[in-house]
Parts: sequence; C-alpha cells; structure tokens
Amino acid sequence: MDHARRTLIERRRQFTWPGYESYADAGLEGDYVSPYQLSCGNPSGPVLLTYNFLDAPTARREVARLRQSGYLPEMPFNRVLDRALAMAGLERADLYVTHAFHLLARSRSETLPARAVEASFDAVARHEIAGRPVIALGQVAAIQCRRHGIAHLPLPHPSARGQSFETRASVLADALLSTTSRCASAT
Repeated sequence: MDHARRTLIERRRQFTWPGYESYADAGLEGDYVSPYQLSCGNPSGPVLLTYNFLDAPTARREVARLRQSGYLPEMPFNRVLDRALAMAGLERADLYVTHAFHLLARSRSETLPARAVEASFDAVARHEIAGRPVIALGQVAAIQCRRHGIAHLPLPHPSARGQSFETRASVLADALLSTTSRCASAT
C-alpha cells in the first residue's frame, strides 16, 4: 500500500463526530477508506461519491457479509448500480466508491447534520477524490463537490424514489460510460 493511500485511511480513522459510530465500532475496520472499496476500489477508475455508507444498526447486523464484499446486494442502491454496470459492460472492480460522510448514520433514513457532512468531506473525501472523474450521486454529494470546486457529474442518488430501477440504472450507465472513457483517455 502506498503512502497516499495509507494517509487517506488514517484520515478516515481519525475523523469523529459526536453521536456517530465509526466503521471500527461496528466491526468493519480495514485497510480502505470505505468498506465498499473491497469490491469497488479501483484507484484509477471513475469515482462514485455517495452520501454515506450505511447505518450503524444494519452494519452491526450484517458485519459478516459486509466484511466479505463491502456491500449488501439487496439494497436498492446496489441493485441499481449492478444493473447500471451490466448495461455499461463494467464490473464493480472498475469503479471507486466513497462517501461524503465517513461514519455510520444512526438510522437508515437519517438526514445527517450538514456540518457533520461538511467536516467529514473536508477531512477525508475531498483529499480522496481531487483530480479524479467524479459522479456525485445525490444532492449532498454534489453540494460537497461544489463547495471545493471539484469537477463532477451530478446525478440523482440511485436509491432515490420516483423512477424505476431500470430508468435510474440507464442514467447511471450513461454517466459511467462517459466517465470511464475520460479515465481511459487520461492514462
């Protein structure tokens, strides 16, 4: 593991916010910035920036599965992502997934305090994604990119309601293809 990667992991480990648990608290500590990077940790692939990883109760309940792949396939976000990857002819290993908030939410539908998200993004994610092609999934991710002048393609979050999984996957697949081609031309 290179020095830059170790530094990012240490930034994530050092970040705290009152009332929120770390990945380590839920038994998910590892040599990654996000557990998603067990399956989506390509250091040169396009970045999917999400709101947050998961809620603490789910993380604790599903720790064994999460330690294997870093994600829960049945969640709407992952179902849409898997469909989008199939449409784009890509695999999870082609991507890099990370979050604006690097602690565990208290509940699945919690709206995180804006100050907490900003502090986490400032401490961790902005260093992680700077200079990389970023697809910001949802308003919170896009807001954080704009705050720091990080070029990004804003998309609705894949688990946002109002459209079918197929429609959401198609939009994400198009963005992945566009961003992946930019990654390939940069190398």
